[in-house]
Amino acid sequence: MEETTRGNMTFKEKMHWFWYDVKMSKTYYLFLLPYALVFITFLVLPVIISIFFSFTYYNIFEPPKFIGLDNYTNLLLGDDIFLKAVTNTLLMALITGPIGYIMAFVFAWFIHGLPRLLRAFAVLIFYAPTLSGSVFLVWLLIFSGDQYGYANAILRSLGLNTGQPIYFLTNPDYMMPIILVVILWMSLGAGFLSFVAGLQTVDRSQYEAGYIDGVRNRWQELWFITLPNMKGMLLFGAVMSITQSFAVGDITTALCGFPSTDYAVHTIINHLVDYGTLRFDMGYASAIATLLFLIMVLCNRYIQKAIGRIGK
Repeated sequence: MEETTRGNMTFKEKMHWFWYDVKMSKTYYLFLLPYALVFITFLVLPVIISIFFSFTYYNIFEPPKFIGLDNYTNLLLGDDIFLKAVTNTLLMALITGPIGYIMAFVFAWFIHGLPRLLRAFAVLIFYAPTLSGSVFLVWLLIFSGDQYGYANAILRSLGLNTGQPIYFLTNPDYMMPIILVVILWMSLGAGFLSFVAGLQTVDRSQYEAGYIDGVRNRWQELWFITLPNMKGMLLFGAVMSITQSFAVGDITTALCGFPSTDYAVHTIINHLVDYGTLRFDMGYASAIATLLFLIMVLCNRYIQKAIGRIGK
Protein backbone atom coordinates (compact mmCIF):
# COMPACT_ATOMS: atom_id res chain seq x y z
CA MET A 1 0.00 0.00 0.00
CA GLU A 2 2.83 2.36 0.87
CA GLU A 3 4.60 1.64 -2.45
CA THR A 4 1.39 2.33 -4.39
CA THR A 5 0.84 5.59 -2.48
CA ARG A 6 4.41 6.73 -3.14
CA GLY A 7 3.99 5.96 -6.83
CA ASN A 8 1.26 8.62 -7.00
CA MET A 9 3.32 11.29 -5.23
CA THR A 10 4.62 14.46 -6.85
CA PHE A 11 8.36 15.00 -7.27
CA LYS A 12 8.42 17.31 -4.24
CA GLU A 13 6.68 14.73 -2.08
CA LYS A 14 9.03 11.98 -3.26
CA MET A 15 12.05 14.12 -2.36
CA HIS A 16 10.52 14.75 1.05
CA TRP A 17 10.20 10.98 1.64
CA PHE A 18 13.69 10.40 0.31
CA TRP A 19 15.27 12.78 2.81
CA TYR A 20 13.09 11.27 5.51
CA ASP A 21 14.47 7.82 4.66
CA VAL A 22 18.01 9.21 4.70
CA LYS A 23 17.42 10.72 8.13
CA MET A 24 15.96 7.51 9.54
CA SER A 25 18.71 5.34 8.01
CA LYS A 26 21.60 7.76 8.29
CA THR A 27 23.98 5.10 9.66
CA TYR A 28 23.63 2.98 6.50
CA TYR A 29 24.12 5.99 4.26
CA LEU A 30 27.24 7.00 6.19
CA PHE A 31 28.73 3.58 5.43
CA LEU A 32 27.83 4.06 1.76
CA LEU A 33 29.27 7.58 1.64
CA PRO A 34 32.96 6.70 0.93
CA TYR A 35 32.04 4.49 -2.01
CA ALA A 36 29.50 7.03 -3.25
CA LEU A 37 32.13 9.78 -3.23
CA VAL A 38 34.62 7.65 -5.15
CA PHE A 39 31.93 6.51 -7.63
CA ILE A 40 30.71 10.05 -8.29
CA THR A 41 34.22 11.53 -8.50
CA PHE A 42 35.79 8.99 -10.82
CA LEU A 43 32.80 7.70 -12.82
CA VAL A 44 29.79 10.03 -12.81
CA LEU A 45 31.63 13.37 -13.03
CA PRO A 46 33.97 12.29 -15.88
CA VAL A 47 30.94 11.17 -17.91
CA ILE A 48 29.18 14.50 -17.32
CA ILE A 49 32.34 16.47 -18.13
CA SER A 50 32.87 14.43 -21.30
CA ILE A 51 29.32 15.13 -22.45
CA PHE A 52 29.88 18.84 -21.83
CA PHE A 53 33.16 18.89 -23.78
CA SER A 54 31.51 17.07 -26.68
CA PHE A 55 29.68 20.31 -27.50
CA THR A 56 32.90 22.33 -27.55
CA TYR A 57 36.15 22.75 -29.43
CA TYR A 58 38.80 22.03 -26.81
CA ASN A 59 42.46 21.39 -27.60
CA ILE A 60 43.72 21.45 -23.96
CA PHE A 61 45.91 24.54 -24.60
CA GLU A 62 42.98 26.94 -25.00
CA PRO A 63 39.73 27.36 -23.08
CA PRO A 64 36.87 25.24 -24.50
CA LYS A 65 34.78 27.02 -27.15
CA PHE A 66 31.11 26.09 -27.45
CA ILE A 67 30.28 24.92 -30.99
CA GLY A 68 26.95 23.17 -30.47
CA LEU A 69 26.39 19.98 -32.46
CA ASP A 70 29.29 20.51 -34.87
CA ASN A 71 31.32 17.61 -33.46
CA TYR A 72 28.40 15.20 -33.83
CA THR A 73 27.58 16.50 -37.32
CA ASN A 74 31.18 15.99 -38.45
CA LEU A 75 31.29 12.53 -36.89
CA LEU A 76 28.11 11.21 -38.46
CA LEU A 77 28.18 13.06 -41.79
CA GLY A 78 31.77 13.97 -42.57
CA ASP A 79 34.08 11.45 -40.93
CA ASP A 80 34.38 8.39 -43.16
CA ILE A 81 36.98 6.80 -40.89
CA PHE A 82 34.62 7.03 -37.92
CA LEU A 83 31.87 5.32 -39.90
CA LYS A 84 34.39 2.61 -40.81
CA ALA A 85 35.31 2.32 -37.14
CA VAL A 86 31.61 2.00 -36.18
CA THR A 87 31.14 -0.75 -38.76
CA ASN A 88 34.20 -2.66 -37.51
CA THR A 89 33.22 -2.25 -33.86
CA LEU A 90 29.63 -3.39 -34.42
CA LEU A 91 30.87 -6.37 -36.41
CA MET A 92 33.23 -7.36 -33.61
CA ALA A 93 30.53 -6.81 -30.97
CA LEU A 94 27.83 -8.74 -32.83
CA ILE A 95 30.12 -11.72 -33.43
CA THR A 96 32.32 -11.88 -30.35
CA GLY A 97 29.82 -10.50 -27.79
CA PRO A 98 27.11 -13.21 -27.99
CA ILE A 99 29.53 -16.02 -28.87
CA GLY A 100 31.96 -15.06 -26.09
CA TYR A 101 29.08 -14.75 -23.61
CA ILE A 102 27.69 -18.18 -24.51
CA MET A 103 31.18 -19.73 -24.50
CA ALA A 104 31.86 -18.32 -21.03
CA PHE A 105 28.64 -19.80 -19.64
CA VAL A 106 28.99 -23.17 -21.40
CA PHE A 107 32.58 -23.62 -20.19
CA ALA A 108 31.56 -22.58 -16.67
CA TRP A 109 28.66 -25.05 -16.79
CA PHE A 110 30.92 -27.91 -17.85
CA ILE A 111 33.60 -27.00 -15.33
CA HIS A 112 31.02 -26.84 -12.52
CA GLY A 113 30.55 -30.62 -12.68
CA LEU A 114 34.25 -31.36 -12.11
CA PRO A 115 35.82 -32.29 -8.76
CA ARG A 116 36.90 -29.32 -6.68
CA LEU A 117 40.67 -29.36 -7.35
CA LEU A 118 40.23 -30.16 -11.02
CA ARG A 119 37.63 -27.39 -11.28
CA ALA A 120 40.03 -24.84 -9.77
CA PHE A 121 42.76 -25.88 -12.22
CA ALA A 122 40.36 -25.68 -15.19
CA VAL A 123 39.20 -22.21 -14.14
CA LEU A 124 42.82 -21.05 -13.99
CA ILE A 125 43.55 -22.46 -17.46
CA PHE A 126 40.51 -20.84 -19.06
CA TYR A 127 41.00 -17.51 -17.26
CA ALA A 128 44.77 -17.29 -17.83
CA PRO A 129 44.62 -15.46 -21.22
CA THR A 130 42.98 -12.45 -19.55
CA LEU A 131 45.69 -12.25 -16.86
CA SER A 132 48.83 -11.98 -18.97
CA GLY A 133 49.82 -8.61 -20.36
CA SER A 134 52.09 -10.23 -22.95
CA VAL A 135 49.39 -12.51 -24.36
CA PHE A 136 49.58 -10.73 -27.74
CA LEU A 137 53.13 -12.02 -28.23
CA VAL A 138 51.74 -15.51 -28.77
CA TRP A 139 49.58 -14.38 -31.67
CA LEU A 140 52.32 -12.17 -33.08
CA LEU A 141 54.56 -15.23 -33.19
CA ILE A 142 51.87 -17.39 -34.80
CA PHE A 143 50.97 -14.90 -37.54
CA SER A 144 54.37 -13.30 -38.05
CA GLY A 145 54.81 -12.15 -41.66
CA ASP A 146 57.98 -14.15 -42.31
CA GLN A 147 59.00 -17.78 -42.63
CA TYR A 148 59.48 -18.02 -38.88
CA GLY A 149 55.79 -17.42 -38.16
CA TYR A 150 54.05 -20.63 -37.15
CA ALA A 151 51.16 -20.13 -39.58
CA ASN A 152 53.49 -19.55 -42.54
CA ALA A 153 55.71 -22.45 -41.49
CA ILE A 154 52.74 -24.82 -41.34
CA LEU A 155 51.50 -23.70 -44.76
CA ARG A 156 54.97 -24.22 -46.24
CA SER A 157 55.30 -27.68 -44.66
CA LEU A 158 51.96 -28.67 -46.16
CA GLY A 159 52.93 -27.32 -49.55
CA LEU A 160 50.08 -24.80 -49.56
CA ASN A 161 52.33 -21.76 -49.89
CA THR A 162 55.75 -22.12 -51.52
CA GLY A 163 56.14 -18.45 -52.45
CA GLN A 164 56.41 -15.35 -50.31
CA PRO A 165 55.20 -15.53 -46.69
CA ILE A 166 51.69 -14.24 -46.09
CA TYR A 167 51.54 -10.97 -44.17
CA PHE A 168 48.59 -11.94 -42.02
CA LEU A 169 48.62 -8.89 -39.75
CA THR A 170 48.98 -6.26 -42.48
CA ASN A 171 46.77 -7.77 -45.17
CA PRO A 172 43.16 -6.51 -44.80
CA ASP A 173 41.87 -9.87 -46.07
CA TYR A 174 43.20 -11.68 -42.99
CA MET A 175 43.22 -9.05 -40.25
CA MET A 176 39.55 -9.09 -39.21
CA PRO A 177 39.22 -12.93 -38.91
CA ILE A 178 42.41 -13.07 -36.84
CA ILE A 179 41.25 -10.28 -34.53
CA LEU A 180 37.89 -12.02 -34.04
CA VAL A 181 39.65 -15.25 -33.06
CA VAL A 182 41.92 -13.44 -30.58
CA ILE A 183 38.98 -11.57 -29.02
CA LEU A 184 37.05 -14.81 -28.55
CA TRP A 185 40.15 -16.47 -27.07
CA MET A 186 40.40 -13.64 -24.51
CA SER A 187 36.66 -13.35 -23.83
CA LEU A 188 36.64 -15.60 -20.73
CA GLY A 189 37.06 -12.76 -18.25
CA ALA A 190 35.14 -11.55 -15.20
CA GLY A 191 31.86 -12.80 -16.64
CA PHE A 192 33.26 -16.34 -16.75
CA LEU A 193 34.27 -16.15 -13.09
CA SER A 194 30.81 -14.83 -12.13
CA PHE A 195 29.20 -17.78 -13.91
CA VAL A 196 31.46 -20.26 -12.10
CA ALA A 197 30.61 -18.64 -8.76
CA GLY A 198 26.89 -18.37 -9.58
CA LEU A 199 26.56 -22.04 -10.47
CA GLN A 200 27.90 -22.97 -7.04
CA THR A 201 25.27 -20.85 -5.25
CA VAL A 202 22.22 -22.63 -6.72
CA ASP A 203 20.46 -24.60 -3.98
CA ARG A 204 20.68 -28.31 -4.80
CA SER A 205 17.27 -28.93 -3.22
CA GLN A 206 15.68 -26.97 -6.08
CA TYR A 207 16.90 -29.60 -8.55
CA GLU A 208 15.31 -32.34 -6.46
CA ALA A 209 12.05 -30.40 -6.31
CA GLY A 210 12.27 -29.78 -10.05
CA TYR A 211 12.50 -33.49 -10.83
CA ILE A 212 9.45 -34.09 -8.66
CA ASP A 213 7.58 -31.36 -10.59
CA GLY A 214 8.41 -32.82 -13.99
CA VAL A 215 11.95 -31.77 -14.99
CA ARG A 216 13.24 -34.65 -17.09
CA ASN A 217 16.64 -33.67 -18.50
CA ARG A 218 19.56 -31.30 -18.00
CA TRP A 219 18.29 -28.80 -20.56
CA GLN A 220 15.02 -28.35 -18.68
CA GLU A 221 17.03 -28.20 -15.46
CA LEU A 222 19.19 -25.46 -16.99
CA TRP A 223 16.27 -23.37 -18.31
CA PHE A 224 13.82 -23.65 -15.42
CA ILE A 225 16.15 -23.87 -12.41
CA THR A 226 19.76 -22.90 -13.06
CA LEU A 227 19.33 -19.80 -15.23
CA PRO A 228 16.50 -18.19 -13.17
CA ASN A 229 18.68 -18.52 -10.06
CA MET A 230 21.61 -16.86 -11.83
CA LYS A 231 19.91 -13.78 -13.31
CA GLY A 232 22.19 -11.45 -11.37
CA MET A 233 25.34 -13.21 -12.58
CA LEU A 234 23.94 -13.47 -16.11
CA LEU A 235 23.29 -9.74 -16.16
CA PHE A 236 26.76 -8.97 -14.81
CA GLY A 237 28.33 -11.26 -17.41
CA ALA A 238 26.28 -9.63 -20.17
CA VAL A 239 27.37 -6.14 -19.10
CA MET A 240 31.02 -7.24 -19.02
CA SER A 241 30.68 -8.94 -22.41
CA ILE A 242 29.15 -5.83 -24.00
CA THR A 243 31.77 -3.58 -22.42
CA GLN A 244 34.64 -5.77 -23.64
CA SER A 245 33.25 -6.20 -27.16
CA PHE A 246 32.70 -2.46 -27.66
CA ALA A 247 35.96 -1.47 -25.97
CA VAL A 248 38.26 -3.37 -28.33
CA GLY A 249 41.30 -1.27 -29.12
CA ASP A 250 44.44 -2.64 -27.49
CA ILE A 251 44.19 -5.92 -29.39
CA THR A 252 44.02 -4.28 -32.81
CA THR A 253 46.85 -1.88 -31.97
CA ALA A 254 49.15 -4.60 -30.60
CA LEU A 255 48.60 -7.00 -33.51
CA CYS A 256 47.86 -4.82 -36.54
CA GLY A 257 49.45 -1.49 -35.66
CA PHE A 258 47.97 1.97 -35.31
CA PRO A 259 46.35 2.75 -37.62
CA SER A 260 45.77 -0.65 -39.21
CA THR A 261 46.18 -1.12 -42.97
CA ASP A 262 43.28 0.58 -44.78
CA TYR A 263 41.66 0.94 -41.34
CA ALA A 264 40.56 -2.69 -41.75
CA VAL A 265 40.26 -3.27 -37.97
CA HIS A 266 40.04 0.36 -36.84
CA THR A 267 37.57 0.59 -33.93
CA ILE A 268 35.76 3.39 -32.11
CA ILE A 269 38.29 3.15 -29.28
CA ASN A 270 41.14 3.53 -31.78
CA HIS A 271 39.42 6.61 -33.21
CA LEU A 272 38.93 7.98 -29.71
CA VAL A 273 42.60 7.46 -28.85
CA ASP A 274 43.63 9.06 -32.15
CA TYR A 275 41.81 12.33 -31.48
CA GLY A 276 42.16 12.36 -27.70
CA THR A 277 45.85 11.51 -27.21
CA LEU A 278 47.50 12.23 -30.57
CA ARG A 279 45.62 15.20 -32.01
CA PHE A 280 44.53 16.64 -28.63
CA ASP A 281 41.06 17.44 -29.98
CA MET A 282 39.32 16.67 -26.72
CA GLY A 283 35.95 18.03 -27.85
CA TYR A 284 35.83 15.69 -30.83
CA ALA A 285 37.14 12.79 -28.72
CA SER A 286 34.45 13.48 -26.11
CA ALA A 287 31.78 13.32 -28.81
CA ILE A 288 33.12 9.90 -29.86
CA ALA A 289 33.10 8.73 -26.24
CA THR A 290 29.55 10.01 -25.72
CA LEU A 291 28.22 8.15 -28.76
CA LEU A 292 29.98 4.97 -27.66
CA PHE A 293 28.50 5.40 -24.17
CA LEU A 294 24.98 5.77 -25.59
CA ILE A 295 25.38 2.66 -27.77
CA MET A 296 26.53 0.62 -24.77
CA VAL A 297 23.66 1.88 -22.58
CA LEU A 298 21.07 0.96 -25.21
CA CYS A 299 22.58 -2.50 -25.62
CA ASN A 300 22.61 -3.02 -21.85
CA ARG A 301 18.92 -2.05 -21.59
CA TYR A 302 18.04 -4.55 -24.30
CA ILE A 303 20.06 -7.30 -22.60
CA GLN A 304 18.37 -6.60 -19.25
CA LYS A 305 14.95 -7.10 -20.82
CA ALA A 306 16.08 -10.29 -22.57
CA ILE A 307 17.52 -11.78 -19.36
CA GLY A 308 14.33 -10.84 -17.49
CA ARG A 309 12.39 -13.24 -19.72
CA ILE A 310 14.53 -16.26 -18.80
CA GLY A 311 12.55 -19.07 -17.24
CA LYS A 312 9.16 -17.55 -18.17
